[in-house]
Amino acid sequence: MNVDQATAEQHRTDYEPGRGARTGSLLMALAGVGFVGYGVVFLVRTFFGSGFELGVETLNGVTPAQLDAVNPAIMHYINHLHVATAAFIITTGIAIAALAWYGVRSGLVWAWATAVVAAVLGLALALPMHYMDLFSHNWVTHLGPIYLASIVFVVGAILAYRGIQSEPPQVEPDEEMA
Repeated sequence: MNVDQATAEQHRTDYEPGRGARTGSLLMALAGVGFVGYGVVFLVRTFFGSGFELGVETLNGVTPAQLDAVNPAIMHYINHLHVATAAFIITTGIAIAALAWYGVRSGLVWAWATAVVAAVLGLALALPMHYMDLFSHNWVTHLGPIYLASIVFVVGAILAYRGIQSEPPQVEPDEEMA
């Protein structure tokens, strides 16, 4: 009994991304790398910084050393949360960069949608608390890098989507005859 099995090679298309998809996926990937960088800075400041996180030197005048003197468990807990937050920022950035570079650049709409959902959902959940004035922070150093990476990401996502939608995938000669 002869059973023909489909292979990845048989279903491969020779998709060549146009300028929009290439530029857009590059910007999306660069934004992902920016998210990774922000997460690394967040992580490094947890262990080696003088403040709490980027742009937050004190909690309404209370330094980490003062808080540690009152109750060391509080600082250990804050550090624990900072490490976990940094880990998720870094891993989300890696996922977005990989999706953009390998998936979006290949014209895969699902990769574009996944990268967009991951970035938008992460920012939509994280940013609103910054506008409640619960503690003082330097807006430029605390949120500036993320806003910059987000703007680059949005521009890239728009360019990539337009590029993917306007460029029909190339089909192998075998499939054209069928």
